[in-house]
Formats: sequence, structure tokens, C-alpha cells
Amino acid sequence: MGSFKKRAREYFLGKEVNIRNRNQWIQKELKALPAGIKLLDAGAGECKWRKACGHLTYVSQDICQYEGTGNGKGGQTGKWDTSRIDIVSDITDMPVGDGEFDAVLCSEVLEHLPYPELAIKEMGRITKPGGVLLLTAPFNSLTHFAPYHYCTGFNLYWYEKHLPEYGWEMTEINNNGDYFSYMGQELGRLSSVVQRYTGKKGVWIKIQALLLRRGLKKIIEKPNASSELQCFGYFIKAKKKESCGKRG
Repeated sequence: MGSFKKRAREYFLGKEVNIRNRNQWIQKELKALPAGIKLLDAGAGECKWRKACGHLTYVSQDICQYEGTGNGKGGQTGKWDTSRIDIVSDITDMPVGDGEFDAVLCSEVLEHLPYPELAIKEMGRITKPGGVLLLTAPFNSLTHFAPYHYCTGFNLYWYEKHLPEYGWEMTEINNNGDYFSYMGQELGRLSSVVQRYTGKKGVWIKIQALLLRRGLKKIIEKPNASSELQCFGYFIKAKKKESCGKRG
């Protein structure tokens, strides 16, 4: 029964599925990188992926301005420790030489940047020709880490336009979830959001959300193309083109 409850909770909340899918993809891609190459974890925060990079030369970068409470609005972490960051800088202007890294990981960072296109350009500059970019960002995101939350999300067409502009060739793009799993995530938040912003416990809303989940489960078990409408986000793998992205 416990296992069933856990699976049902993961499906219903959606958030756990979202994170699990993303973590599995990043771990797989990091593991596949050749041993000894130099990787930059751009916008690394608490350096979550350091342990997965034991076979690599791992370097972390972050602006180190968020500390966990932000301005108290939206979703905050409470605590956020960036004391282990190697390079403290703006992600759009890093004190790093051209082509210094073989690979760059940038996960769930772009929504926190006022000018995300410039970050794509800068990551291109510091990566060697033929180097790899592993990139994830939310398709849509609620306010979190405020006031450092500037973009609500990134769809397929954003990547298709901006990555080639700044010297990247996309070699892989996969959607994380679809419209229905995204709805499951938001239904999972609903009762807590009602309680937080109205003061009501939202028990009836929670029951209604559980009933809606039954219908969603029947839909999501069958292949569908709803990710073109909405999903959690995309997993992007790109290769640095030749002779692109130098400073100046």
C-alpha cells in the first residue's frame, strides 16, 4: 500500500515526476561525458551536480546574490548556500578565457536571468569548438527565488531561434512531460496555494483535484502530442560550432 501511495502521490503532484525526469537525464548525460574534460556548471547554486562530476574537472559559477529568503514573495527555499562556488560573477560576463571549457551544464537557470540570450552567447564563448552544452529550463514557472525571477519560461521555438544565433547546433531536444502531467503538477499545488493566499484549508478543492487526477491518469497513459502545447520544459543537448562566440 505504501508503494502505491507513493506512486500515486508522485503522479498527482507532478512536481516529483518533473524533477525525477530532469535529474535522470542530467545524470545520464554527465556520466556519458569523457573522463577528465573540463565542465562548467553555470548558475550552479548549491552545486547539486558536483558529486555526479567526479570523473570530470568540475568548476562552478554563480552570481551568489540569492540567499534563500529573497523578498519573501512567491516560492522561496528558506536557505541557499552558495559558499562553494568557484567563480562568482554575472553569467553573461564571466572572467573566463575563450574556449576554456569542454562542456557546460546550465540547469533551471535561464528564468532567473534578465537577458537569457546573453547567457547563451557567453556560454558559447567559453566553450571549445565541438564542446557540449547541457541545458534545461522550465516551459512555464511560478514566481520563485524572487526578486531574481525574470522570465516565465522557454518553449521549443525560443531554443530553435537563439541557440543557433549564438553558435550552438542543437543535437538533441526532448520534452519533459506534457500538458496533462503539467496539469497534474499544478493540481497538486492547488490546495496549498488556496490555503496560503486565502487562509482557507481548501479541503473540498483537494478532493476535486483528486477526482480530476483520475481522468488525467487515463489520458496520460496513452501517447499524445500535447507537449507542443505545454510541458515541464525541455532537455537540450547542443554542440559548439566552429569559430563562434569570441569576446568582442
